[in-house]
Amino acid sequence: MPQLPPNTTLKAVSPTAAAPSGAEAPAAPTATPAPRVAVASLVGTTIEYYDFAVYGTASALVLGPAFFPSGNATVSSLAAFLTFAAAFVARPVGVALFGTIGDRLGRRRALFLSLMLMGVATVGVGLLPTYETAGLLAPVLLVTLRLLQGVSMGGEWGGAVLLAAEHAPPGRRALYASIPNAGPSLGFLLSTAVILPTLNIGGRDAFTDWTWRIPFLLSAVLVVVGLWVRATVSESPAFTPAEASAPRPEGAPAPESRFPLGTLVTRYPGRLLLGIGAALGGSAVYYLTIVYSLSYAPQALGISRNTMLTAASVGAAAGIAVTLPAARLADRIGRRPVMLTGAVGSVLWAVPMYASLSTRDGWVITGAYTVGLVLLALMFSPVAAFLPELFPARLRYTGASAAFILANTLGGGFAPLVATWLNSHWGSPLVLGFYTGGLCLVSLLCLLALPETRDHEFAV
Repeated sequence: MPQLPPNTTLKAVSPTAAAPSGAEAPAAPTATPAPRVAVASLVGTTIEYYDFAVYGTASALVLGPAFFPSGNATVSSLAAFLTFAAAFVARPVGVALFGTIGDRLGRRRALFLSLMLMGVATVGVGLLPTYETAGLLAPVLLVTLRLLQGVSMGGEWGGAVLLAAEHAPPGRRALYASIPNAGPSLGFLLSTAVILPTLNIGGRDAFTDWTWRIPFLLSAVLVVVGLWVRATVSESPAFTPAEASAPRPEGAPAPESRFPLGTLVTRYPGRLLLGIGAALGGSAVYYLTIVYSLSYAPQALGISRNTMLTAASVGAAAGIAVTLPAARLADRIGRRPVMLTGAVGSVLWAVPMYASLSTRDGWVITGAYTVGLVLLALMFSPVAAFLPELFPARLRYTGASAAFILANTLGGGFAPLVATWLNSHWGSPLVLGFYTGGLCLVSLLCLLALPETRDHEFAV
Protein backbone atom coordinates (compact mmCIF):
# COMPACT_ATOMS: atom_id res chain seq x y z
CA MET A 1 0.00 0.00 0.00
CA PRO A 2 1.48 3.40 -0.94
CA GLN A 3 2.56 5.67 1.87
CA LEU A 4 0.77 8.97 2.40
CA PRO A 5 2.86 12.13 2.54
CA PRO A 6 3.55 13.52 6.02
CA ASN A 7 0.82 15.67 7.62
CA THR A 8 -1.80 14.31 5.19
CA THR A 9 -5.27 14.34 6.74
CA LEU A 10 -7.81 11.68 5.81
CA LYS A 11 -11.28 13.20 5.48
CA ALA A 12 -14.47 11.24 5.93
CA VAL A 13 -16.57 10.72 2.82
CA SER A 14 -19.86 12.57 3.10
CA PRO A 15 -23.16 10.75 2.64
CA THR A 16 -23.75 12.69 -0.55
CA ALA A 17 -20.50 11.45 -2.00
CA ALA A 18 -21.76 7.87 -1.68
CA ALA A 19 -25.15 8.56 -3.25
CA PRO A 20 -26.49 5.93 -5.64
CA SER A 21 -25.79 6.29 -9.33
CA GLY A 22 -28.16 8.75 -10.89
CA ALA A 23 -28.75 10.66 -7.68
CA GLU A 24 -27.58 14.23 -7.88
CA ALA A 25 -25.41 15.17 -4.93
CA PRO A 26 -25.33 18.81 -3.87
CA ALA A 27 -22.16 20.69 -4.62
CA ALA A 28 -19.72 20.91 -1.72
CA PRO A 29 -19.06 24.40 -0.45
CA THR A 30 -15.92 25.94 -1.86
CA ALA A 31 -13.24 26.46 0.76
CA THR A 32 -11.80 29.96 0.95
CA PRO A 33 -8.08 30.04 0.02
CA ALA A 34 -5.84 30.08 3.09
CA PRO A 35 -4.20 33.47 2.35
CA ARG A 36 -7.61 35.14 2.04
CA VAL A 37 -8.75 33.60 5.34
CA ALA A 38 -5.60 34.83 7.06
CA VAL A 39 -6.10 38.37 5.71
CA ALA A 40 -9.77 38.34 6.74
CA SER A 41 -8.75 37.26 10.23
CA LEU A 42 -6.10 40.00 10.29
CA VAL A 43 -8.65 42.65 9.36
CA GLY A 44 -10.85 41.58 12.25
CA THR A 45 -8.11 41.44 14.89
CA THR A 46 -6.73 44.79 13.71
CA ILE A 47 -10.12 46.44 14.13
CA GLU A 48 -10.74 44.85 17.52
CA TYR A 49 -7.32 45.89 18.80
CA TYR A 50 -7.71 49.33 17.25
CA ASP A 51 -10.78 49.74 19.42
CA PHE A 52 -8.92 48.41 22.43
CA ALA A 53 -5.86 50.60 21.78
CA VAL A 54 -8.00 53.70 21.32
CA TYR A 55 -9.52 53.08 24.72
CA GLY A 56 -6.11 52.41 26.26
CA THR A 57 -4.64 55.61 24.85
CA ALA A 58 -7.71 57.61 25.84
CA SER A 59 -7.56 56.19 29.36
CA ALA A 60 -3.97 57.37 29.60
CA LEU A 61 -4.70 60.84 28.19
CA VAL A 62 -8.24 61.99 28.92
CA LEU A 63 -10.72 59.53 30.43
CA GLY A 64 -9.49 60.10 33.99
CA PRO A 65 -10.43 63.79 34.26
CA ALA A 66 -13.44 63.44 31.93
CA PHE A 67 -15.15 60.61 33.81
CA PHE A 68 -13.38 60.47 37.20
CA PRO A 69 -12.52 64.08 38.10
CA SER A 70 -10.63 64.59 41.36
CA GLY A 71 -8.10 66.92 42.81
CA ASN A 72 -5.39 64.28 42.41
CA ALA A 73 -4.09 63.35 38.95
CA THR A 74 -2.82 59.96 40.19
CA VAL A 75 -6.24 59.06 41.59
CA SER A 76 -7.93 59.99 38.30
CA SER A 77 -5.39 57.98 36.32
CA LEU A 78 -5.86 54.98 38.61
CA ALA A 79 -9.63 55.17 38.11
CA ALA A 80 -9.22 55.32 34.33
CA PHE A 81 -6.79 52.38 34.37
CA LEU A 82 -9.24 50.49 36.58
CA THR A 83 -11.82 50.72 33.79
CA PHE A 84 -9.10 49.55 31.40
CA ALA A 85 -8.52 46.52 33.66
CA ALA A 86 -12.28 45.90 33.95
CA ALA A 87 -12.39 44.68 30.36
CA PHE A 88 -9.79 42.06 31.17
CA VAL A 89 -11.93 40.80 34.04
CA ALA A 90 -14.78 40.39 31.53
CA ARG A 91 -12.62 38.55 29.00
CA PRO A 92 -13.07 35.11 30.63
CA VAL A 93 -16.83 35.57 30.13
CA GLY A 94 -16.08 36.09 26.45
CA VAL A 95 -13.91 32.95 26.43
CA ALA A 96 -16.78 30.89 27.87
CA LEU A 97 -19.39 32.44 25.56
CA PHE A 98 -17.54 32.61 22.26
CA GLY A 99 -15.51 29.48 22.98
CA THR A 100 -18.77 27.55 23.30
CA ILE A 101 -20.11 29.11 20.09
CA GLY A 102 -16.83 28.53 18.24
CA ASP A 103 -16.34 24.92 19.36
CA ARG A 104 -19.99 23.89 18.93
CA LEU A 105 -21.46 26.14 16.23
CA GLY A 106 -18.44 27.28 14.25
CA ARG A 107 -15.41 29.58 14.36
CA ARG A 108 -16.81 31.93 11.71
CA ARG A 109 -20.06 32.63 13.57
CA ALA A 110 -18.25 33.36 16.83
CA LEU A 111 -15.87 35.80 15.13
CA PHE A 112 -18.70 37.63 13.38
CA LEU A 113 -20.58 38.14 16.65
CA SER A 114 -17.49 39.19 18.62
CA LEU A 115 -16.61 41.90 16.10
CA MET A 116 -20.16 43.22 16.06
CA LEU A 117 -20.21 43.45 19.88
CA MET A 118 -16.88 45.30 19.91
CA GLY A 119 -18.14 47.82 17.36
CA VAL A 120 -21.30 48.60 19.33
CA ALA A 121 -19.36 49.06 22.57
CA THR A 122 -16.61 51.24 21.08
CA VAL A 123 -18.95 53.57 19.21
CA GLY A 124 -21.02 53.77 22.39
CA VAL A 125 -18.01 55.11 24.33
CA GLY A 126 -17.62 57.86 21.75
CA LEU A 127 -21.22 58.95 22.36
CA LEU A 128 -21.12 58.96 26.17
CA PRO A 129 -21.75 62.09 28.25
CA THR A 130 -18.94 63.02 30.64
CA TYR A 131 -19.13 63.33 34.42
CA GLU A 132 -19.68 67.07 34.11
CA THR A 133 -22.85 66.44 32.07
CA ALA A 134 -24.32 63.26 33.55
CA GLY A 135 -22.70 62.86 36.95
CA LEU A 136 -22.27 59.31 38.27
CA LEU A 137 -24.22 57.87 35.33
CA ALA A 138 -21.27 58.69 33.03
CA PRO A 139 -18.66 56.41 34.70
CA VAL A 140 -21.31 53.68 35.17
CA LEU A 141 -22.05 53.67 31.43
CA LEU A 142 -18.34 53.81 30.62
CA VAL A 143 -17.60 50.74 32.75
CA THR A 144 -20.57 48.89 31.23
CA LEU A 145 -19.39 49.47 27.67
CA ARG A 146 -15.84 48.64 28.68
CA LEU A 147 -17.05 45.30 30.06
CA LEU A 148 -18.74 44.57 26.72
CA GLN A 149 -15.44 45.32 24.97
CA GLY A 150 -13.80 42.78 27.25
CA VAL A 151 -16.40 40.10 26.49
CA SER A 152 -15.82 40.68 22.79
CA MET A 153 -12.04 40.39 23.10
CA GLY A 154 -12.46 37.11 24.98
CA GLY A 155 -13.58 35.46 21.76
CA GLU A 156 -11.61 37.38 19.15
CA TRP A 157 -7.96 36.34 19.32
CA GLY A 158 -8.46 32.59 19.64
CA GLY A 159 -11.01 32.41 16.85
CA ALA A 160 -9.01 34.58 14.44
CA VAL A 161 -5.71 32.72 14.73
CA LEU A 162 -7.53 29.39 14.81
CA LEU A 163 -9.47 30.04 11.61
CA ALA A 164 -6.22 30.95 9.84
CA ALA A 165 -4.29 28.01 11.32
CA GLU A 166 -6.95 25.44 10.45
CA HIS A 167 -7.03 26.64 6.83
CA ALA A 168 -3.22 26.63 6.53
CA PRO A 169 -1.42 24.16 4.22
CA PRO A 170 0.90 21.57 5.84
CA GLY A 171 4.16 22.96 7.15
CA ARG A 172 2.93 26.59 7.20
CA ARG A 173 0.60 26.64 10.18
CA ALA A 174 2.63 29.08 12.28
CA LEU A 175 3.06 31.40 9.29
CA TYR A 176 -0.65 31.67 8.57
CA ALA A 177 -1.63 31.86 12.24
CA SER A 178 0.86 34.69 12.80
CA ILE A 179 -0.83 36.91 10.21
CA PRO A 180 -3.89 37.73 12.37
CA ASN A 181 -1.56 37.76 15.38
CA ALA A 182 -0.04 40.95 13.94
CA GLY A 183 -3.44 42.58 14.55
CA PRO A 184 -2.64 43.91 18.06
CA SER A 185 0.36 45.90 16.81
CA LEU A 186 -1.41 47.01 13.62
CA GLY A 187 -4.42 48.08 15.67
CA PHE A 188 -2.18 50.18 17.89
CA LEU A 189 -0.50 51.79 14.88
CA LEU A 190 -3.88 52.53 13.33
CA SER A 191 -5.12 54.07 16.55
CA THR A 192 -1.98 56.22 16.77
CA ALA A 193 -2.43 57.31 13.14
CA VAL A 194 -5.88 58.61 14.10
CA ILE A 195 -5.14 59.95 17.59
CA LEU A 196 -1.94 61.89 16.81
CA PRO A 197 -3.47 64.10 14.07
CA THR A 198 -6.58 64.58 16.19
CA LEU A 199 -4.44 65.64 19.13
CA ASN A 200 -2.07 67.85 17.13
CA ILE A 201 -4.60 69.61 14.90
CA GLY A 202 -7.16 70.42 17.55
CA GLY A 203 -4.72 70.85 20.40
CA ARG A 204 -4.73 69.33 23.88
CA ASP A 205 -7.68 71.44 25.10
CA ALA A 206 -9.92 70.43 22.19
CA PHE A 207 -8.87 66.80 22.60
CA THR A 208 -9.78 66.89 26.28
CA ASP A 209 -13.12 68.57 25.53
CA TRP A 210 -14.49 66.60 22.59
CA THR A 211 -12.14 65.48 19.79
CA TRP A 212 -11.14 62.38 21.81
CA ARG A 213 -14.49 61.00 20.61
CA ILE A 214 -13.45 60.97 16.93
CA PRO A 215 -11.29 57.79 17.08
CA PHE A 216 -14.12 55.94 18.83
CA LEU A 217 -16.75 57.02 16.31
CA LEU A 218 -14.54 56.12 13.34
CA SER A 219 -14.69 52.55 14.57
CA ALA A 220 -18.18 52.25 13.05
CA VAL A 221 -16.73 52.45 9.54
CA LEU A 222 -13.99 49.94 10.32
CA VAL A 223 -16.39 47.45 11.88
CA VAL A 224 -18.70 47.52 8.85
CA VAL A 225 -15.71 46.72 6.63
CA GLY A 226 -14.58 43.97 8.99
CA LEU A 227 -18.01 42.34 9.15
CA TRP A 228 -18.24 42.32 5.35
CA VAL A 229 -14.79 40.73 5.03
CA ARG A 230 -15.56 38.05 7.60
CA ALA A 231 -18.87 37.21 5.95
CA THR A 232 -17.01 36.20 2.77
CA VAL A 233 -14.81 33.42 4.24
CA SER A 234 -15.69 29.75 4.67
CA GLU A 235 -15.88 27.80 7.90
CA SER A 236 -12.78 26.01 9.17
CA PRO A 237 -12.09 22.64 7.49
CA ALA A 238 -11.42 21.18 10.97
CA PHE A 239 -14.96 21.96 12.07
CA THR A 240 -18.47 21.49 10.75
CA PRO A 241 -21.63 22.13 12.77
CA ALA A 242 -22.71 18.53 12.26
CA GLU A 243 -19.72 17.28 14.29
CA ALA A 244 -21.21 18.60 17.49
CA SER A 245 -24.40 16.56 17.24
CA ALA A 246 -23.84 13.72 14.77
CA PRO A 247 -23.44 10.16 16.18
CA ARG A 248 -19.83 9.01 16.35
CA PRO A 249 -18.68 5.68 14.94
CA GLU A 250 -17.49 2.96 17.29
CA GLY A 251 -13.97 3.63 18.53
CA ALA A 252 -14.15 7.39 17.85
CA PRO A 253 -13.33 9.85 20.67
CA ALA A 254 -16.16 10.44 23.11
CA PRO A 255 -18.15 13.62 22.50
CA GLU A 256 -17.24 16.60 24.63
CA SER A 257 -19.66 18.25 27.03
CA ARG A 258 -21.91 21.09 25.97
CA PHE A 259 -19.69 23.43 27.98
CA PRO A 260 -16.18 23.22 26.45
CA LEU A 261 -14.56 25.39 29.13
CA GLY A 262 -15.57 22.93 31.84
CA THR A 263 -14.18 20.02 29.83
CA LEU A 264 -10.97 21.95 29.21
CA VAL A 265 -10.41 22.65 32.91
CA THR A 266 -11.07 19.06 33.97
CA ARG A 267 -9.15 17.28 31.21
CA TYR A 268 -6.26 19.63 30.39
CA PRO A 269 -5.56 21.73 33.52
CA GLY A 270 -1.78 21.39 33.27
CA ARG A 271 -1.54 22.48 29.65
CA LEU A 272 -3.95 25.34 30.28
CA LEU A 273 -1.91 26.69 33.20
CA LEU A 274 1.40 26.32 31.35
CA GLY A 275 -0.12 27.93 28.25
CA ILE A 276 -1.22 30.89 30.37
CA GLY A 277 2.27 31.19 31.82
CA ALA A 278 3.88 31.00 28.38
CA ALA A 279 2.02 34.12 27.23
CA LEU A 280 2.19 36.00 30.56
CA GLY A 281 5.43 37.96 30.14
CA GLY A 282 4.74 39.07 26.58
CA SER A 283 1.37 40.45 27.65
CA ALA A 284 3.08 42.61 30.28
CA VAL A 285 5.62 43.93 27.78
CA TYR A 286 2.89 44.84 25.29
CA TYR A 287 0.55 46.64 27.67
CA LEU A 288 3.19 48.44 29.72
CA THR A 289 4.76 49.70 26.51
CA ILE A 290 1.71 50.84 24.57
CA VAL A 291 -0.63 51.79 27.43
CA TYR A 292 1.03 52.54 30.74
CA SER A 293 4.16 54.32 29.56
CA LEU A 294 2.06 56.76 27.50
CA SER A 295 0.69 58.10 30.78
CA TYR A 296 3.59 57.47 33.15
CA ALA A 297 6.42 59.02 31.11
CA PRO A 298 4.73 62.41 30.49
CA GLN A 299 3.34 62.75 34.02
CA ALA A 300 6.28 61.44 36.06
CA LEU A 301 9.26 62.17 33.82
CA GLY A 302 8.15 65.13 31.70
CA ILE A 303 8.62 63.30 28.39
CA SER A 304 6.27 64.55 25.68
CA ARG A 305 3.32 62.37 24.69
CA ASN A 306 4.31 62.60 21.04
CA THR A 307 7.75 61.20 21.89
CA MET A 308 6.20 58.24 23.69
CA LEU A 309 3.62 57.58 20.96
CA THR A 310 6.38 57.72 18.36
CA ALA A 311 8.65 55.34 20.31
CA ALA A 312 5.84 52.85 20.82
CA SER A 313 4.76 53.12 17.18
CA VAL A 314 8.25 52.57 15.76
CA GLY A 315 8.72 49.60 18.08
CA ALA A 316 5.34 48.14 17.08
CA ALA A 317 6.20 48.52 13.38
CA ALA A 318 9.52 46.72 13.92
CA GLY A 319 7.68 43.94 15.72
CA ILE A 320 5.29 43.55 12.79
CA ALA A 321 8.24 43.34 10.38
CA VAL A 322 9.68 40.44 12.40
CA THR A 323 6.38 38.57 12.87
CA LEU A 324 6.19 36.65 9.59
CA PRO A 325 9.91 35.70 9.40
CA ALA A 326 9.77 34.49 13.01
CA ALA A 327 6.69 32.40 12.24
CA ARG A 328 8.28 30.90 9.14
CA LEU A 329 11.33 30.00 11.21
CA ALA A 330 9.01 28.38 13.78
CA ASP A 331 7.55 26.23 10.99
CA ARG A 332 11.04 25.06 10.07
CA ILE A 333 12.79 24.50 13.40
CA GLY A 334 9.89 24.38 15.87
CA ARG A 335 7.87 26.78 18.00
CA ARG A 336 9.85 26.48 21.24
CA PRO A 337 13.31 27.54 19.99
CA VAL A 338 11.96 30.81 18.57
CA MET A 339 9.77 31.54 21.60
CA LEU A 340 12.54 30.66 24.05
CA THR A 341 14.89 33.06 22.27
CA GLY A 342 12.34 35.85 22.66
CA ALA A 343 11.70 34.96 26.30
CA VAL A 344 15.39 34.92 27.27
CA GLY A 345 15.93 38.21 25.43
CA SER A 346 12.91 39.79 27.14
CA VAL A 347 14.14 38.74 30.59
CA LEU A 348 17.54 40.31 29.92
CA TRP A 349 16.27 43.43 28.13
CA ALA A 350 13.36 44.38 30.42
CA VAL A 351 15.39 46.54 32.81
CA PRO A 352 17.46 48.35 30.12
CA MET A 353 14.28 49.00 28.08
CA TYR A 354 12.47 50.86 30.84
CA ALA A 355 15.68 52.38 32.18
CA SER A 356 15.85 54.23 28.85
CA LEU A 357 12.99 56.42 30.10
CA SER A 358 15.37 57.97 32.63
CA THR A 359 17.40 59.47 29.78
CA ARG A 360 14.36 61.41 28.52
CA ASP A 361 15.96 61.12 25.07
CA GLY A 362 13.48 60.25 22.32
CA TRP A 363 16.07 58.42 20.19
CA VAL A 364 17.27 56.28 23.08
CA ILE A 365 13.72 55.43 24.16
CA THR A 366 12.70 54.59 20.60
CA GLY A 367 15.72 52.30 20.18
CA ALA A 368 15.09 50.55 23.49
CA TYR A 369 11.39 50.05 22.75
CA THR A 370 12.20 48.77 19.27
CA VAL A 371 14.49 46.05 20.64
CA GLY A 372 11.94 45.15 23.30
CA LEU A 373 9.04 44.83 20.87
CA VAL A 374 11.12 42.80 18.40
CA LEU A 375 11.87 40.35 21.22
CA LEU A 376 8.16 40.35 22.02
CA ALA A 377 7.43 39.42 18.40
CA LEU A 378 9.73 36.39 18.74
CA MET A 379 7.66 35.28 21.73
CA PHE A 380 4.22 36.06 20.31
CA SER A 381 4.52 35.21 16.64
CA PRO A 382 4.72 31.39 17.11
CA VAL A 383 2.28 31.44 20.06
CA ALA A 384 -0.60 31.86 17.59
CA ALA A 385 0.01 28.30 16.40
CA PHE A 386 1.55 26.96 19.62
CA LEU A 387 -1.44 27.48 21.92
CA PRO A 388 -4.05 25.95 19.55
CA GLU A 389 -1.74 22.97 18.99
CA LEU A 390 -1.87 22.16 22.70
CA PHE A 391 -5.56 21.18 22.50
CA PRO A 392 -7.77 18.86 20.40
CA ALA A 393 -10.03 20.31 17.69
CA ARG A 394 -13.21 19.95 19.77
CA LEU A 395 -11.75 22.19 22.50
CA ARG A 396 -9.28 24.21 20.45
CA TYR A 397 -11.19 27.50 20.26
CA THR A 398 -11.84 27.49 24.00
CA GLY A 399 -8.37 26.23 24.92
CA ALA A 400 -6.36 28.70 22.84
CA SER A 401 -8.63 31.59 23.85
CA ALA A 402 -8.55 30.73 27.55
CA ALA A 403 -4.76 30.43 27.68
CA PHE A 404 -4.09 33.65 25.79
CA ILE A 405 -6.88 35.74 27.32
CA LEU A 406 -6.12 34.75 30.92
CA ALA A 407 -2.45 35.55 30.28
CA ASN A 408 -3.51 38.93 28.93
CA THR A 409 -5.69 39.52 31.97
CA LEU A 410 -3.05 38.59 34.55
CA GLY A 411 0.02 39.88 32.72
CA GLY A 412 -1.45 42.81 30.79
CA GLY A 413 -4.80 43.96 32.12
CA PHE A 414 -3.61 44.63 35.63
CA ALA A 415 -0.11 45.70 34.59
CA PRO A 416 -0.91 49.45 34.45
CA LEU A 417 -2.52 49.27 37.91
CA VAL A 418 0.40 47.33 39.40
CA ALA A 419 2.91 49.64 37.72
CA THR A 420 1.12 52.75 39.01
CA TRP A 421 1.20 51.33 42.53
CA LEU A 422 4.87 50.34 42.26
CA ASN A 423 5.90 53.77 41.01
CA SER A 424 3.92 55.48 43.77
CA HIS A 425 6.25 53.70 46.24
CA TRP A 426 9.59 53.66 44.40
CA GLY A 427 9.27 56.36 41.75
CA SER A 428 11.76 54.85 39.32
CA PRO A 429 11.22 53.36 35.84
CA LEU A 430 13.63 50.58 36.84
CA VAL A 431 10.83 49.00 38.86
CA LEU A 432 8.92 48.49 35.60
CA GLY A 433 11.87 46.52 34.25
CA PHE A 434 12.11 44.24 37.28
CA TYR A 435 8.35 43.64 37.26
CA THR A 436 8.25 42.87 33.54
CA GLY A 437 11.43 40.79 33.66
CA GLY A 438 9.97 38.67 36.44
CA LEU A 439 6.86 37.87 34.40
CA CYS A 440 8.98 37.07 31.34
CA LEU A 441 10.97 34.66 33.50
CA VAL A 442 7.72 32.88 34.36
CA SER A 443 7.01 32.56 30.63
CA LEU A 444 10.48 31.17 30.04
CA LEU A 445 10.01 28.46 32.68
CA CYS A 446 6.57 27.50 31.35
CA LEU A 447 7.92 27.20 27.80
CA LEU A 448 10.65 24.89 29.06
CA ALA A 449 7.96 22.68 30.64
CA LEU A 450 5.78 22.47 27.52
CA PRO A 451 6.39 20.10 24.59
CA GLU A 452 7.23 21.03 21.02
CA THR A 453 4.00 21.07 18.98
CA ARG A 454 5.12 21.65 15.39
CA ASP A 455 4.39 18.07 14.28
CA HIS A 456 1.20 17.60 16.28
CA GLU A 457 -1.80 16.31 14.31
CA PHE A 458 -4.17 19.25 13.84
CA ALA A 459 -7.22 17.62 12.30
CA VAL A 460 -8.57 15.98 15.45
